Amino acid sequence: MPSLKDLKNRIGSVKNTRKITKAMQMVAAAKLRRAQDSAEAARPYAERMGVVMSALASSVGTGDGAPKLLAGSGADKVHLLVIMTSERGLCGGFNTTIVRLARAKIAELLAAGKTVKILTVGKKGREQMKRDYGQYYVGHVDLTAVKRVGYADALGIARDVIARFDHGEADVVTLFYNRFQSVISQVPTAQQVIPAVFDAAAATAEYDYEPGEEAILADLLPRNVATQVFTALLENAASEQGARMSAMDNATRNAGDMINKLTVVYNRSRQAAITKELIEIISGAEAL
Repeated sequence: MPSLKDLKNRIGSVKNTRKITKAMQMVAAAKLRRAQDSAEAARPYAERMGVVMSALASSVGTGDGAPKLLAGSGADKVHLLVIMTSERGLCGGFNTTIVRLARAKIAELLAAGKTVKILTVGKKGREQMKRDYGQYYVGHVDLTAVKRVGYADALGIARDVIARFDHGEADVVTLFYNRFQSVISQVPTAQQVIPAVFDAAAATAEYDYEPGEEAILADLLPRNVATQVFTALLENAASEQGARMSAMDNATRNAGDMINKLTVVYNRSRQAAITKELIEIISGAEAL
């Protein structure tokens, strides 16, 4: 049975922890609003760009004249997985769900005899993937110093993966990230960006293009990759703050429950100590 002093110290320690988790919850809530607004503002542009690209792709097709980013390299051997996680922890199962989806994809590709390469964005993903799949690791993007994700960050990642594709280092590039739905719901998503995949049903209108579909696609396809990377980064940032806010709320509640239980134990121990002292005093008085 711990002493009264030990119980009191532990209660004080848990109270301090609750203050920290409550503060982190409030900070995450403030960051979530900005991140959510950015993610939701980017969705209409990305969706409309997808419609335009679908119309162009359906006109051009995947023949000899199609850009390489649309038609592909002609092979399906080497898969580059871009795994986006957070730079910091204390966000519940946010990183675990992304890594779990990536691991399932890696197992599927290896079973099919494919070659896997891994590029990580975020320190937490690098720690897990490099430990378990170090032999497939080809690079890392460090965003520790970035307070708010910008298009320039996405452009750097897009240029990297496009260069790897152009140099024959990868045939297929897939992004792994969490799509934000709500504070308590983030959907792990795998999205292929190279070669480009478009919904033919989205091409509802026909247009005449100048100078031509092939030339326009050659210019828009790299921009489309950067747009999808940027959208994934924004969705991931909002999901991270939502997951952290939810995790810190649960931690605060758990700390409160622990404080209540420890307080009950402390009061019982204190009452038992007082009762014991009274019994000793009475017994000593009767002995006299």
